[in-house]
Amino acid sequence: MGDPAIDYARLFRLDGKVALVIGAGSGIGQSAARALAAQGAAVVCADLDGAGARATADLISQAGGRAEPERVDIVVEEDVRRLIAAVASRHARLDVAVTTPSINIRKPVLAYTGEEFDRVLTVNLKGTFYVLREAGRRMVEQGAGSIIAFASIRAQVVEPGQSVYAATKAGTVQLVRALAAEIGPKGVRVNAIAPGVVATPLTRQITSDPAWAQAYSSRCILGRWASPDEMAGPVVFLASEASSYVTGSLLFVDGGWTAIDGRFTPPL
Repeated sequence: MGDPAIDYARLFRLDGKVALVIGAGSGIGQSAARALAAQGAAVVCADLDGAGARATADLISQAGGRAEPERVDIVVEEDVRRLIAAVASRHARLDVAVTTPSINIRKPVLAYTGEEFDRVLTVNLKGTFYVLREAGRRMVEQGAGSIIAFASIRAQVVEPGQSVYAATKAGTVQLVRALAAEIGPKGVRVNAIAPGVVATPLTRQITSDPAWAQAYSSRCILGRWASPDEMAGPVVFLASEASSYVTGSLLFVDGGWTAIDGRFTPPL
């Protein structure tokens, strides 16, 4: 029997919660911020693009939600610390932290330069590490919270030209799992989301090439790209009490990309 004290109608609500979304200026981060606000959270919209962060906060406010903008560069350790401190100065708690920023340089391994390797690694892995660490410290102090990091299907499957990006996403997953194990006893959950092909600024190189874009669509079970808004539901799930027993997990939101193993559909 279910617990009669559970209000199933409100499992996904975030009323009274404070959420920080890094990368909120566009794409998946913007959709996540708007969705969290729609469920009742007060959202701190942070982005390297300060104007983008403000625009997202304005969209939320215009819809009747609560939001405030912040600028942050996740590759700068002190800037991430400053951001978490700024949130703490205005809010008694930090209940949800979502981090989405990544970059990708598509080149064969043999053509990659050391500078390019460092650039991708610094943003995707070191920047994510700073966010996980600083948000985790804050949440451990209060004894609760949910941290959500964006990985990728490339954490599991690769293609030519995706070596360093894929390595950083696999590293993100392992950081998430280790942090979940370390701070779970303190009441903090940590999970990762693995999108498939999503139409965002990061993937504009592909979506602007019809043949390339169609090849990716055909690779998915659902036969199409995702919109950033289709990542919002998984974020709300992992942020809310609906996922109260979920931690250390990698949630695939990939249209079935990783469930099938070929590009040819046999005659059946």
